[in-house]
Amino acid sequence: MKYIDGGITSPKGFKAAGVASGIRKKGRKDVALVYSEQPAQAAAVYTLNKFQAAPLQVTKEHLKDGIAQAIVVNSGVANACMGQQGLMSAKEMAQITADCLLIKAEDVVVASTGVIGVPLPMELITKGIKDASKALSYDGGADAAEAIMTTDLVKKEVACQLEIGGKTVTIGAMAKGSGMIHPNMATMLGFITTDASIESDCLQHVLKKATDASFNMVSVDGDTSTNDMVAILANGLAENPKITMESEYLKDFEAAVTEVCIRLAKMIAQDGEGATKLIEVEVVGAKSLEDARKGARAICSSNLVKAAIFGEDANWGRIVTAMGYSGAEVDPSIVDVYIGELLVAEKGTGLKFDEEKASQILKQKEIKLKVDLNLGSEEATAWGCDLSYDYVKINADYRS
Repeated sequence: MKYIDGGITSPKGFKAAGVASGIRKKGRKDVALVYSEQPAQAAAVYTLNKFQAAPLQVTKEHLKDGIAQAIVVNSGVANACMGQQGLMSAKEMAQITADCLLIKAEDVVVASTGVIGVPLPMELITKGIKDASKALSYDGGADAAEAIMTTDLVKKEVACQLEIGGKTVTIGAMAKGSGMIHPNMATMLGFITTDASIESDCLQHVLKKATDASFNMVSVDGDTSTNDMVAILANGLAENPKITMESEYLKDFEAAVTEVCIRLAKMIAQDGEGATKLIEVEVVGAKSLEDARKGARAICSSNLVKAAIFGEDANWGRIVTAMGYSGAEVDPSIVDVYIGELLVAEKGTGLKFDEEKASQILKQKEIKLKVDLNLGSEEATAWGCDLSYDYVKINADYRS
């Protein structure tokens, strides 16, 4: 596969738009629309939070048949914890979108992000959807990526291509997320489009595996939100041999989707609220993949580790502490710890390492931590960011 310039509209047959409806202040874009020129195979994964927002409940119902043709998203208001009113509003968003695009409401994926416990301003959203439907274009991906942002500082979009059966298949994606990001997704939305021809159950399998290796391996602050969703649409316009669970092309397609998701996940971690550094944690030598993931996630999620990275303090004790409570199988007497390429602990014991060299490593914008459990051959990587003073400032007045 190769990366190309673009995003959600890079695959054949996809249009998008992002407009300002008035929900957000200062004329910020706040309604995004993505449209496939023909019905697409569709799949999605959702937050594990028990308080699942109304848009997720509606989308789950709509995707029972594995088909979708449009995605509508608003930012600024989450439409979460609003009871029947919230469900009615989410369904209305789908119906308005369907009426504008002349498709079925059941073929619309609905998503919202923003403040919890506030009713959707449906008059503004209705206007936004109508404006977005008129603005749909093959070049509208960047506007859509901007419209789904909340506290994000940068747009997050990516596109790539690969060859399947002699045909060029394109994958495009956009995501939002900056705070309340934690394994099992949190206040993040991810949308992927592709012109690949693939069976619906196979698409769900690919998305689940890709999400487990990417978005579920990100932590910004340890909070898991109500609205998280990753959805994928595949309209088949690349005309490649159909990908099935038995297909020789499944592995390559799965790898490409996973790489796209990982790139977006790293963008989310790097754009964490108040973040000054991207943290990448690699746990190797684990007995099982689940153990490796548990360890990497625990270290990335540790506020003490995050604070140490912000303070550029080579406090490796916090790393092994997080590893120790992660639930993974660990033998403390054989664990090695690295900060960058610098070995700071060997066989569970601290070394006399070069503090100046450690300081130089920790001054970088991207910090790599590695823990070798020396128990097996499985490994996993997680991504996060440091915990700065600005994180508290941003979240102290989120509603204002």
